Amino acid sequence: MKILVAGGAGYIGSCTTEYLLDRGHEVVVYDSLVKGHRDAVDPRARLLHGDLADRDRVFEALRAERPEGVIHFAAFIEVGESMRDAALYFRNNVANGLNLLDAAVDCGVRKLVFSSTAAVYGMPATVPIPETEPTKPINAYGESKLIFEKMLRWYNEVHGLGYTALRYFNAAGATERRGEDHHPESHLIPIILQAAMGQRPHVQVFGDDYPTPDGTCIRDYIHVSDLAQAHLLALESPLCGSFNVGSGSGFSVKEIIQVAREITGKPIPVITAPRRPGDPPRLVSDSTRARTELGWTPRFDDVRTIVASAWAWRQRHPNGY
Repeated sequence: MKILVAGGAGYIGSCTTEYLLDRGHEVVVYDSLVKGHRDAVDPRARLLHGDLADRDRVFEALRAERPEGVIHFAAFIEVGESMRDAALYFRNNVANGLNLLDAAVDCGVRKLVFSSTAAVYGMPATVPIPETEPTKPINAYGESKLIFEKMLRWYNEVHGLGYTALRYFNAAGATERRGEDHHPESHLIPIILQAAMGQRPHVQVFGDDYPTPDGTCIRDYIHVSDLAQAHLLALESPLCGSFNVGSGSGFSVKEIIQVAREITGKPIPVITAPRRPGDPPRLVSDSTRARTELGWTPRFDDVRTIVASAWAWRQRHPNGY
């Protein structure tokens, strides 16, 4: 297929681009490079520099390229920032995404795969979380993703645009050539590895009094290459709807830090900070539907493999891209 990847210079987008190219697909990356990195884009892909806010540019790109499928990663992802500036998140993640939807319909795109999030569930009552769990976001980031999922359903009904929304849990790990490099960094594993390299003095653990075995939050970590596989399967599938993509296993913050100590051989100092508002004690996916209906079979479903791959990339790229 010819696939346009919006946000393909970002972490998951660049790894997915690499995965698609390795399997013989033609990829065009559309990215503003506001958050992404030009050096993260696989040289086999063509990079179109543009912002989804530029409606004319988006239409021009899709009309020129005529992709069969679109994968949409282009969004802001900082939960805390979304609660300080909700307008930024609704403008970028919803309004600007609408330009991509309209251009996809205009150009006869067969299917759009959307990078969604487990944040649409808010504080779930059921763990592991099935797709039937009520969606009640507790931050503007999660709400912006849920609004876009709803827009996809209506574009499918009104215009016939096929879609799949993949609700990620904690994307982590790296390929040999591409890894995680956010500025500022807010994700646990790269923060831990920065501390291991002496690039930050310690790791902050936000709360150690949760109702979990060791008092720290439990999360579901999924390797970025396995997420890439899920995107291609979703693009190839005739099914529409929302699917969880996670390992189905939960690891606490303290457990991840200990795994990183063992893999890096570094002490990794830790300090305990107050809980962050809105952090659920436990988020673990039930990804049965993705495995049975999309045929998704994660290959790196082990937290040690995930951390080791991230550490190997960080050692080769100590300052990121």
